[in-house]
Amino acid sequence: MKIALAQINYTIGDFDGNFRKMSECIVTAKIQGCQLIIFSELSVCGYIPSDMLNYDSFIKKCHDSLERLIPLSQNIGIIAGCPVLSRLLEGKMLYNAAFLLQDGQIKQQVNKSLLPTYDIFDEYRYFEPNNSFNVVAFEGIKIALTICEDLWNIAEPRLYDFCPMDRLMPQHPDIIINISGSPYSYNHTEERKQLMQQNAKVYGLPLIYVNQVGAHTDLLFDGGSLFVDREGNVIEELAYFKEELRVIEWDMNREYQALQTINKDDDIEVIREALVMGIRDYFQKSGFKKAILGLSGGIDSALVNALAVEALGAKNVLSVLLPSKFSSKGSIEDSVDLCRKTGNDYKIIPILEPVEALEKTLDVVFTDHPRDVTEENLQARSRGILLMAICNKLGHILLNTSNKSESAVGYATLYGDMCGGLSVIGDLYKTQVYEMCRSINKTREIIPLNILTKAPSAELRPNQLDSDSLPPYDVLDKILLHYIENQKGRAEIVELGFDEATVRKVVRMVDNNEYKRFQAAPTLRISHKAFGQGRRMPLVAKYYD
Repeated sequence: MKIALAQINYTIGDFDGNFRKMSECIVTAKIQGCQLIIFSELSVCGYIPSDMLNYDSFIKKCHDSLERLIPLSQNIGIIAGCPVLSRLLEGKMLYNAAFLLQDGQIKQQVNKSLLPTYDIFDEYRYFEPNNSFNVVAFEGIKIALTICEDLWNIAEPRLYDFCPMDRLMPQHPDIIINISGSPYSYNHTEERKQLMQQNAKVYGLPLIYVNQVGAHTDLLFDGGSLFVDREGNVIEELAYFKEELRVIEWDMNREYQALQTINKDDDIEVIREALVMGIRDYFQKSGFKKAILGLSGGIDSALVNALAVEALGAKNVLSVLLPSKFSSKGSIEDSVDLCRKTGNDYKIIPILEPVEALEKTLDVVFTDHPRDVTEENLQARSRGILLMAICNKLGHILLNTSNKSESAVGYATLYGDMCGGLSVIGDLYKTQVYEMCRSINKTREIIPLNILTKAPSAELRPNQLDSDSLPPYDVLDKILLHYIENQKGRAEIVELGFDEATVRKVVRMVDNNEYKRFQAAPTLRISHKAFGQGRRMPLVAKYYD
């Protein structure tokens, strides 16, 4: 049997666009003689539409799109995902469903059983879990049709009290098909692959896993769809961060040659691909073409500049240099050098006069107070005002350039350098920023060497260095990783060998700056615990472990 795996980049709520992509794949699959084509979870509307699911008009359009697919199922079976009304008298109003379309009709509906409610997921907010289990009959074979999380309860520790496959196995399925909406994180790809392999081995069945690709604001989907044999060997693996239609020939009696796959976890090049896709999709799906960013001469804005040019093209990126009286000549020269290497346009707008005007205006209040961080923040906020004004005038999007280390400890100015429509590297620690810049420079120097080697500084006062206020980044980032991603308490981190006073200071800074992150731009998520919808902390709390 020829089966087409359709790994598509959907746009949430773009029913016509999603249908067009799906129908083009169906036509191609028919031409190639496929009997079945498989799309990913909630494919008609894009995963996950969140509170759009609460609108009756949205659900109707989902159903209308499914109806448009039905006539295309002549001479081919179609597996597609769609939210559907539950019609139950009690419980949630919707199911997260997979449909088999065949011969111009809906042959079978399968509802998702395990609804994740952790990290970025909140599916039980919208959906009722499935409580009936039946294999799907198609062309003389029995399909165990599952949806994403339905295959994730096989690993310890288990989050749910049953595995849907255990309910389906007494019906003797021939193959497992899993349609998925599994987002990317740099320590998740290998785990996901191993879980699919484990399911195949445990149940002794070949497995097809189809994921979506593309970015939905902050969530990045990497694709990586799979065909795994009954021994758990990966036979086919689709591209990462790219749309692809792959046709496989499946025969339950055939012996397959295993594919040598590459572990993509923690690969800085893979993370770069994810960020570039995230920028590109954010602009394309929101209808914008051009980006603006503030270029300081530091490594963070240099990296964002390089990523933006790669994603959007040099002609669509404008970098704005906003030197103050504390900005070094080297920072300006390094920024200009970077733009010449990347080929994008730049403007230089000194902020000395607007900052002095603000200080003079505030003399009536500030006159009896010594200079402090307030005057430093005035510089950052002046830059934010100017960058936002340029965005308003030109109709572009401002890219935020803060990294995760800075965001975590509040080393950023609210309404200043925290301005922006999208935070590009807000889920990259400072040490990862350096690693990615070195990786970008492997073939030719794009990030000027001076930027890579100079000591990090906000340049808001004379001779200022980040190390004046923060521990060394190689220490800081390890503490942050344990506190944020690994969710270890202060005492646990100290037990790992870190200085207690340093840990206490870092944890306090993270907790005290939650209010800033609450107001920050959406951050492209590349870890399993990014700031944003996947990490929900109270803004006002007192907690000491």
